[in-house]
Amino acid sequence: MNVALFRHVLRQYGLRLVLVTAALVAWGMLMPIIYAAFGSEMKALFDQFPQFGQFANFGGGNLFTLPGSIAVGYIHPIAIALLSVFAIVFPLSAVAGERQRGTLEVVLARPISRRSYYLTLFASAVLFIAILIAATLVGTLIAAALTNTISELDVSNIPALWLNGVVFYAAIAAITFAASVSFDRIGPAAGITLAIVLVSYFMQIVGSLWPSRNGETGADILQPYSLFHYLDPNAVLTEGVQAFDLVVLLVVGAIAVSFALIVFPRRDLAAPA
Repeated sequence: MNVALFRHVLRQYGLRLVLVTAALVAWGMLMPIIYAAFGSEMKALFDQFPQFGQFANFGGGNLFTLPGSIAVGYIHPIAIALLSVFAIVFPLSAVAGERQRGTLEVVLARPISRRSYYLTLFASAVLFIAILIAATLVGTLIAAALTNTISELDVSNIPALWLNGVVFYAAIAAITFAASVSFDRIGPAAGITLAIVLVSYFMQIVGSLWPSRNGETGADILQPYSLFHYLDPNAVLTEGVQAFDLVVLLVVGAIAVSFALIVFPRRDLAAPA
């Protein structure tokens, strides 16, 4: 890890980190407030029309319990988009983006190896993600306390949820870095990363809305192939650490990191077009 590069990254992305952190604190506060205001009414509505029960679950979350509401906010597209600023956009810009601008050669001309460059950027991304996940949960706890619903939450499981979130988005960042170090342009790297993330998200959401029942096979058979299946805030908040989910995400992240560490130092950097 290169300390000088790490400091440069912090200076360069510090303002964006502050802005996204503030946005995620606000987002984290939203779901407990919605639950406190409308949770019981929505549960009564779905109890009255049980045929629509499958629509009560959104990726494993629901608005009928506080943990379920937090889970909905955790896997909502807005939360994913905000976290993607550092889980996807930053890795794309830091390698493929530098290469596209023709500035990567200038950085690597200094006494820094490609492995050190990559590991410093990856460590920075994980740090940013850890801060952002913590900000989201801080907002959640503040809102739960203000709405007097915090008693419905096992606060001792909050660190486990933070860990699950960090490992999940670190795996996404590792995949993005693996794509970023493989190309000289942002476009192809972004296309591969977004295809993986969007297809994975689609399989998880459709599977949660179309479960198998009455002997008929539903779309939930696709969920184990989705990375989002291993981010289960509702289960973590109610049961604690989900060890299998963490292992799967760590294995995926380790494979992506290993790929980047092998490919990046060995590939040629073609002249910029």
